[in-house]
Amino acid sequence: MLKETQIVLWFLFVFVLAIVYKLSLQSGCIFSCMPITKRFLTQEDVMSQSRSIIFVEITDRLEPPPLVSCSVESAARIYHDRPVVFFMKGLNNSTWLDSNSTYTAFSLLSAMKNVFIFPLQMETLFQETPLLPWYHKVKATQEKHWVHISSDACRLALIWKYGGIYMDTDVISIRPITLANFLSAEASKVSSSGVFGFLHHHWFIWDCMKDFVRNYNGRIWGNQGPILMTRRLRALCNLTNFHNVEDQSCQNFSFLHPQRFYPIPYPAWRQYYKVWKRSPDFNNSYALHLWNFMNKEHKTVVAGSNTLVENLYKTYCPTTYKDLIQGTEGSGHMQQNKTE
Repeated sequence: MLKETQIVLWFLFVFVLAIVYKLSLQSGCIFSCMPITKRFLTQEDVMSQSRSIIFVEITDRLEPPPLVSCSVESAARIYHDRPVVFFMKGLNNSTWLDSNSTYTAFSLLSAMKNVFIFPLQMETLFQETPLLPWYHKVKATQEKHWVHISSDACRLALIWKYGGIYMDTDVISIRPITLANFLSAEASKVSSSGVFGFLHHHWFIWDCMKDFVRNYNGRIWGNQGPILMTRRLRALCNLTNFHNVEDQSCQNFSFLHPQRFYPIPYPAWRQYYKVWKRSPDFNNSYALHLWNFMNKEHKTVVAGSNTLVENLYKTYCPTTYKDLIQGTEGSGHMQQNKTE
């Protein structure tokens, strides 16, 4: 009888804590009011305020590589008062990984108080959007660029349903974005889809989803991503070349200068992996897109190399640097010594 009473009291205690924490989410003091295990918070609880920073892992891998970990960690540090939500396709409702996980990167991200990791379920996500009929019709195994296409679809649906800021997993945050509705320019008159933010149920995102289906062409890389964003933007706005470092406005949202996220353009992506005599300050940037899709050479961060990217890791994702860069190299040296 005593044991049964203790169990009932325990569940009651957890229930009360969960209610208090949900109320703290709604009141705005998201992560400082009441510490509680994140396991009891639903996706809707976390994302209800249209303030989330959203990342998507569209493959089935469960161990984020260092750049992905750095992207999520840097966002969690810069947006310490906002939920950072990482959707992973490899997870499902019966899979729970937390800070005790054997996956190092997953463990360190799960330990951060404002990082929430949820399964990515496309069938559910696309419900009540223009994307659902397309998703039922498309044959994923026959699509050459399916990983990128499905990622493009998911980011639109997530921002439509929940609002917030979407970021690619090769974007390192360095200062907070204060705008609610924006697109990011990759170049003059060219929009990216790697970083954008809108309030939930914003008409522009709905129009993008309709355009996604109407002009679908899986053979053209980027047709459902940056090409789509640029197409919709040009249909609405009289775009001009950027002058100085000034953003443009269109309808009720902003079109941000390339310096905000792309101070190093894609043809020069290797500059991130070089040693600079004088490191740039990136004073005009909110975050840095590292162009990982261009990195066919699989360049990585090397501890002690003094490259630009190593210094970015040290500054903006120090836990990732310590555990996944220094820690991995240390383990490798130990293993090598054992075999010599």
